Amino acid sequence: MLSAMQFARSSGFNSIPSATGGIARLACARLDEMGKDPTVILSKVGLTPGEARDPAIRLEVRTQIKLLELAAEEVQDEWLGFHLARSFDLREIGLVYYVIASSDQLADALRNAERYSKINNEGVRLRFNMQDGTAVIALDYVNVDRHADRHQIEFWLVTLVRICRQVTNGRLLPSRVKTKHFRNGTPAEFRAFFGVDVEFGANADEICFPQPIALLSVVGRDERLNELLRRYAEEALARKPRERLTVRSKAEDILSKQLPHGGVAASEVARRLGMSLRTLSRKLGEEGTSFAEILDQLRAALAKRYLHDKMLPISEIAWLLGYREISSLTHAFKRWTGMTPRRFRSGRLAST
Repeated sequence: MLSAMQFARSSGFNSIPSATGGIARLACARLDEMGKDPTVILSKVGLTPGEARDPAIRLEVRTQIKLLELAAEEVQDEWLGFHLARSFDLREIGLVYYVIASSDQLADALRNAERYSKINNEGVRLRFNMQDGTAVIALDYVNVDRHADRHQIEFWLVTLVRICRQVTNGRLLPSRVKTKHFRNGTPAEFRAFFGVDVEFGANADEICFPQPIALLSVVGRDERLNELLRRYAEEALARKPRERLTVRSKAEDILSKQLPHGGVAASEVARRLGMSLRTLSRKLGEEGTSFAEILDQLRAALAKRYLHDKMLPISEIAWLLGYREISSLTHAFKRWTGMTPRRFRSGRLAST
């Protein structure tokens, strides 16, 4: 029962996005397959093996993202999210998948996905629209730092394309696939799966199809079943708390835009949020964090993403992160990872 689900969270704030944890459990299963003990990784993200494997327990979305990053490093798979999404049974998605699979046309299926996807993951908002001859599936992060993620978003992109293909019983090819994080070109297996080069470092996370594809019939369409399932889905939505942006997510948004301009003072962020510095500190404390922690974590996540783009000089990365000297970036990066930015970049390029 959805109403009986428990939460593995660091705090009880309703604004902290949770997910069913299905992707995290797939990652743990992959670790098991490769003879790796997931216990150490789980402890680093504050989970017990029991919590990680129990489908009745929801996880914080940030926890799932961090677990995927650590698991990818452990199994030395730079494309872990992509690989996990290629092989799992889509029926494991649960109620939302069956609502999609019983819809009339693909467009109806994607509108249902737009409405009900937060049942599975509150930190990712799916949007679907048709305009100018193109059907667009877009993904937006809610109260979660998008800069910290690669594997979860790639899992979503692959899964959505798989769903479109499965419910129409055809190998549908997107006209464009865009994602915000950087990669060094499109790997051959990405190109083989999507049928196009993925636009890494883009301004959005999107899948685009020619509009006629959205009008294809769903092979398992069943009007009565769909009506019944949507009733259950509406009940599940009604039990969810109203979505509201956290102060942390608002501060992260301001910081990501201001870092290249050096405007990283807490007082400036407080001013832009229309509150005093003391109020900002108090509200962040209530969310279990601090301004210094947010700034440090955001810089660490952005640094790793920027270093994946081999065309970005390290001097420019330092500027983008609000550092005036490369030495300041080097010192901070060694604290985050134990290595210099150049060594990190050379190791990543070699592995890919």
